[in-house]
This record gives sequence, structure tokens and C-alpha cells, in this order.
Amino acid sequence: MRNYSFDVAIIGAGTAGLTAYNAATRAGKRAVLIEADKYGTLCAREGCMPSKLLIQAAFIAHSAMHADTFGISIPHDAIHIDPAAVFGRVRKERDRFVNATVDQTERIPEEFRIKGYARFINPNTLSIEGADGPATVTARSFVLATGSSPRIPPEVQSVSDRLLVSDDIFELTHIPDSIAILGPGIIGLELGQALQRLGSEITFFSPFARIGMHTDPEIQYSTREYFGQSMTFHLNCLDFTPAPAGNNHVEIRWRDADGNAHQQTFEKLLVTTGRTPNVQNLGLETTGLKLDKNGVPVYDRTTMQCGDSPIFIAGDATSRYPLLHEAADEGTIAGTNAAVFPNVQPQSRNTSLAIAFTDPQLAIVGTRFADLEPGTFAIGEVSYENQGRATMLAQNHGLVRIYGCTRTRRLLGAEMFGPGVEHTSHLLAWAHQAQHTVDELLQRPYYHPVLEEGIRTALRRLSKNLG
Repeated sequence: MRNYSFDVAIIGAGTAGLTAYNAATRAGKRAVLIEADKYGTLCAREGCMPSKLLIQAAFIAHSAMHADTFGISIPHDAIHIDPAAVFGRVRKERDRFVNATVDQTERIPEEFRIKGYARFINPNTLSIEGADGPATVTARSFVLATGSSPRIPPEVQSVSDRLLVSDDIFELTHIPDSIAILGPGIIGLELGQALQRLGSEITFFSPFARIGMHTDPEIQYSTREYFGQSMTFHLNCLDFTPAPAGNNHVEIRWRDADGNAHQQTFEKLLVTTGRTPNVQNLGLETTGLKLDKNGVPVYDRTTMQCGDSPIFIAGDATSRYPLLHEAADEGTIAGTNAAVFPNVQPQSRNTSLAIAFTDPQLAIVGTRFADLEPGTFAIGEVSYENQGRATMLAQNHGLVRIYGCTRTRRLLGAEMFGPGVEHTSHLLAWAHQAQHTVDELLQRPYYHPVLEEGIRTALRRLSKNLG
């Protein structure tokens, strides 16, 4: 059996693992990267990059079909969507992004990379099972950066041989005629709208009332109204039960909120009910760590340290924010502190920022509406229905609500649904992190005509409501 010893052992070579490795080596420590699966980050292989490629293809198709809005006539029968070409480009560009991350990983010297499954046998030792035989790794500290996997709820197990998860979408060669989607969250909405615009009939199912990410009831209402125009939503549904149907289809049976029974057959069932942290087979029971209900070690967000142990955690494995920029930030914090353990130092976290690339886009900046303390904040909002630049673009849909502190007049956060919020949300995130007041933001320049003028309108209303 091979035996290795390092200063820092990092389990997982995704975004969090790579940034943790870089942070530890910058600190002068001998670090090792342990990976059981293929190199290449979740974002490049199965997440951000291929989904945005598909979304862009759908946006182009949608724009062509609605060119008459601008007085440009393109007969719909002249618009041909070639599924093989659409998905072919998605896979080609995805593979290019993947190869770039693989190359980055393989530039790490081989003696600091181990391929195999890692499992704790005590708080300071890992056993490794890999193609080269068993091994052990001892280290002064560890970083868990094992990522996550699609969550498959038990009620769909009866059709496990014919359901799709988000990873599978990018391997399609045709556009399914109809798709049932279980889970109208960010991933479901992004993929659902893209596939609808490419020709699928999309129907969402959820036992809950919410769609997307927003907690502000006004934004929730606005998003449900808009997306409900092109896709069907069965929210608050009960007894969701899929069953095999002919021609490899899936029959869905459910009851609505009033108890009425329904059934419908779909070509595909796509499950987008979230992701599960990959912590189940790490032998964490041997470490003495306190685990939460998901089996994830309890950790400090300012240090990424699990309890007072030499074990740190980062990225999707935390089960908190499955976002690349958060994984990168957490990997840096975890790797830096693993390198200096036990002299761990808390580090400030960036303003939280989440974006969904639907059309219009969704975003949350800073503190969510649901997390604000009643009586401590005021709201300024803007509808994009008549906003100048949005109307010019024929993208005049959406609502933005910005929250400010009644005591300090500082920006607290925002929930956003509208055109271009992937950009305007960044402006608000930077302002939030800089602790700017609403009055300071209103003193900044705003060009005309731009979408940012809508943000200024909301800030003006917020300033007035703050008194």
C-alpha cells in the first residue's frame, strides 16, 4: 500500500478544490488534490456554461419569431431550428470550456494529484481507493470540496430509466415535443424556458407555491404571471406520481390544491429539484465532527472550518450556495486557513449575489426580502412595463424592488426581475458591499436611455419612502 504525507489534502478538483489548492500552495504548503471522477468543474461540464449556450440559442430563435415587433417580417415557416446543430454547438463549446479546466488541473505536477475515492479513517488520515491500488494520505489539515449531485426524489424512482436530470439535457439530439419538469427553481426555469422557445411544450409541477428564487411576494406574483403566459405551472400540487407509458413516455398523475385528480402523458420528465452535497461516503463519522440534517459538517462561514478541527469545507459540498463565485471564494478561504491551521483567521464574505438567466432575468442582491426585519426597512420599486430602454428593446417586462435601512439609509438588498439584471444586479451588489447609502447612489451618473435609469427610479422612490 502506498502511503503519502502532505501539509494539506484537498478532496475534489472542482472550482472550490482548485482554488483551495492554489491558496494553500501560495502559502508555501505541500498540498495534494484528490479526485475520484473526471477533471473539469461542474460549471463547465454540466452547469453554467452549457446551460447558457442553450439559453442563447433559444433567445435567438425567440427573437427571430418576434422580429415583426420591429417591423421586420420573418415568416415562422422560414425559421428552421436544427436540434442537432443546436445541441452540437452546445456540446462543442462546453467541451472547449471543460478542456480548459482540465488543462489547468493537469498543469499541477503529478506528485500532487491523486486519482481515487477518499474516505476518512480517522481525523488525520484518508484511505484512497483508485485504479493504482489502495493508498493512505495523512495531512495536517483537509479541505472537503466534493461538490454535489442532482437530487432525485423517491417519487420518481418508478421511471428512473426514462427521466432526465439537468446534466442529460445537453446530450439530447432532438427537441422533445413535451416535457414535464418537477421543480420550478432556477435550473428548471432556465432550461424550461429555453426548451419551450426551441419547440417543447413545458409543464411544471411543484408541491410549493413559489417559482424561481424570489422571496418578495410582489416579485413572485410578477414572475408567475409572466412565465405562466408561455409555460404551464401546477403549483401546490399533491400526490405527484409518474408511471411508465408507451413509446418510452411518462404518464404523470397528480391532484391539484382542491383535491381534483389529473393525468397527462409527456415525452420526457426532467427533474430539477436541487442538488445533494457529495458527503455521504467520506467516512465523516470517524472524524467526530458535528453534522447537520444533510450530513454536512457544521462550519463557520468566515473561516470555512468545521468546528475546531483541521477539516475545512468549501463549494457545493456546503449545501448552501451552489454558485461558482461562492465556491471560488470559499475555496480560497478554506485553502488559506487550512495552510495556517491552527492559526485560523476569519475573513469577510462578499455580498451575496444570485442570478438566473431566464428572459427576463432574475436576481437577488444582499439581504433577501424574507430575511429583513419588519419595521427596519423601506422599499423602492420600478416596473419595467413602460421603462424607456426596455420598451425600445421590446423587453419591457419585470419588476425590481430595492430595500433600504430606515436608520442608516444604506442599501440592504434587492430582489429583481427584469431585462439586463445580470448587469444592474452587479451595480447594486458593489454598492451594497461598499455600504453606500441610497442618497450616495442617486448622486452617481446615469446615462440616457439605459436600463439603469430604472434602478434610479426605484432608488428615488426608496429615498422618498425612507423619509
